[in-house]
Amino acid sequence: MNEYDSNRIYDTVKKIGYLKTDNKENVDCYIINTCHIRDKAKEKVYHEVGRIREIYKSKNKPITIITGCVAQAENEEMLKREPYIDMVVGPQSYHKLNSLIKNFEIGKKIDETEFDVVNKFNFLDQIKNNDSNISAYITIQEGCDKFCNFCVVPYTRGPEYSRPFKKIIEEAESLIKNGSKELTLLGQNVNAYLYKDEDKIYKLSDLILELDKIKELKRIRYTTSHPRDMSEDLIECYSYSKKLMPLIHLPIQSGSDKILKLMNRNHKVEKYLEIYKTLKKINNDVEFSSDFIIGYPGEMDSDFNDTMELVKNIKFINSYSFIFSPRPGTPASRLKLIDKEIAKERLINIQKVLEDHQIKKNQTLLNKSIEVLVENKLKDQNKYFGRNVFLNSVIFDGENKYIGKVIDVKITKFNRNTLFGRVDESKNISAA
Repeated sequence: MNEYDSNRIYDTVKKIGYLKTDNKENVDCYIINTCHIRDKAKEKVYHEVGRIREIYKSKNKPITIITGCVAQAENEEMLKREPYIDMVVGPQSYHKLNSLIKNFEIGKKIDETEFDVVNKFNFLDQIKNNDSNISAYITIQEGCDKFCNFCVVPYTRGPEYSRPFKKIIEEAESLIKNGSKELTLLGQNVNAYLYKDEDKIYKLSDLILELDKIKELKRIRYTTSHPRDMSEDLIECYSYSKKLMPLIHLPIQSGSDKILKLMNRNHKVEKYLEIYKTLKKINNDVEFSSDFIIGYPGEMDSDFNDTMELVKNIKFINSYSFIFSPRPGTPASRLKLIDKEIAKERLINIQKVLEDHQIKKNQTLLNKSIEVLVENKLKDQNKYFGRNVFLNSVIFDGENKYIGKVIDVKITKFNRNTLFGRVDESKNISAA
């Protein structure tokens, strides 16, 4: 979502004459867009601001703006601690950036962190999305009403908001005209998308089926989902949508019902397994990835063993796992942490199993031809980059004529994260 937001921020400031530059030593304005999910995000911001200060210590100071979730969560503290920062602008106030920059006065600190999501999207809908990447993003939903005890999103992005259905389709059509062949629908809780237009109610499944009709679009993805919102209509999409990719990123966080309750996830492992089994029955090609928080306060050996059992049963092909890191202001930040060394040992153990599943999945693709959407030529190399249906990176020898096309690539070797191969010429006559 931050990549999408950064692109939209740039589309916005272009309207008042600002252009991107790679020359970091000669700029008028720095905008640092931030995420608060990972540990030490705030300290990374201060480090980056210090680097800017060092560059400009004997030059005219650029306007220095912190945007995103760290700006939202740490607004007052940031302005007090770091005088070099001129503005903090929260993720629901990007539509105010142009006015703030144009009316900037040296020495005047600005804190713009009100939740104003409706006006933000009304403003952004008037500005063309200029992303021309083969694989592009569209935010369809923001915020979250789930209030998981470890999560900062409800406090930095606000309550759930779903964008108007027609505006999303219009943005999608614009991106496809720009050259995009794959669209990833984004939301902090994307499968909670629900937009009411008079008597009609639109859900994520309706968006998928509408996008499915666009001939030039080759692939559809969405992220990130919550198990409570995996509705029957969305699950059914996997039985008939030709363009919806068969990788589902569905975070569970823990395989223990006790820990899920402590996290306030409001679902049980049984519900997650039911979703998994239903989807595999509908479409056996579907694979799962997930997120796991290891060492959550109160996690015992038995709880961790339950998580390991779930991982072994489902065989997630690509997942993210981290030791619990308390986010300031969340209920979990007040809980007693478990022993650090125990948490580290558990993380090593689960990551080994997750990586083994990933490698075994990649191994099944060796010497086989797989469909790859070609995105670009690698810089300074005579190699090309694309992704298969399961979002694996694929690097191969090819030609410019394949960029933007779905082609068959024969896999000749692999590592945990990347597949390597060559174009299967016998299957790509039409793609040429």
